[in-house]
Amino acid sequence: MSGPAHLLPGATPRLAEERWSTGLRSFADPGQEWRRLVAEFVGTFFLVLVAAGAGVADAVSHGGIGRVAAVVAPGVMVLALIYTVGETSGAHLNPAVTIGFSVRGHFPWRRVPGYVVVQLLGAVAAAGLLRALFGVVGDLGASTRVRGVSSGTAFVVEVVLTLGLVSVILGTSSGARNVGHNAAIAVGGYVALAGLWASPLSGASMNPARSLGPDLVRGRLSSSWIYLAGPVLGALLAVGLAWLLRGRPSPAGDLAAQGVSGTGR
Repeated sequence: MSGPAHLLPGATPRLAEERWSTGLRSFADPGQEWRRLVAEFVGTFFLVLVAAGAGVADAVSHGGIGRVAAVVAPGVMVLALIYTVGETSGAHLNPAVTIGFSVRGHFPWRRVPGYVVVQLLGAVAAAGLLRALFGVVGDLGASTRVRGVSSGTAFVVEVVLTLGLVSVILGTSSGARNVGHNAAIAVGGYVALAGLWASPLSGASMNPARSLGPDLVRGRLSSSWIYLAGPVLGALLAVGLAWLLRGRPSPAGDLAAQGVSGTGR
């Protein structure tokens, strides 16, 4: 990253630095935690509404959506959400991402349970709305694998896909926050690209909340372990890769990369 002005188009370097410094302090302020939790709930709700809703809409419309649109839509939604809630909550929207940030040392462990709970609640709320509107059609857009792909194969696919996703996030984010066009385009693009080639194999979930929400609402948990364990393991591997590529994370280094000095995290 080349500093806050790079992530705040149209802003002067001084104004961008002031806004960036304010944003970092707000992200670390315990008094603002409720705002962050609301942002994660709302963001995950809309992500799952689009990701699972594409499958539901395709079933209701008898194929009116199509696979390409169904897998690209979540990527575009992630892009939009990073711009919308990135400066408030970091736009994690995914328990595996939150855990990855914490293992990497960017995000306090004490904040992880709250983030994971509201992400799961947002996913359940989205799946619940889809069921209330359309019933259990299209398996409520649940993450599934095609016939002929074993559970073990789907698990490995989810591990590898999430390894790539969290690697992109750690490489483009600002500390524990997905902020700015670098993160938005890179992460949204990766989600869409992964879905284009891997959705028939495992569903290309990469997100325990996205998969568990529809599974809980439709009452089918037999394959849920794939989408819980796979993304978490993939995130942990991504953190290990980040250590190999960039070494130990440095808060001072993060601030320097952002062009900010003298601010707390």
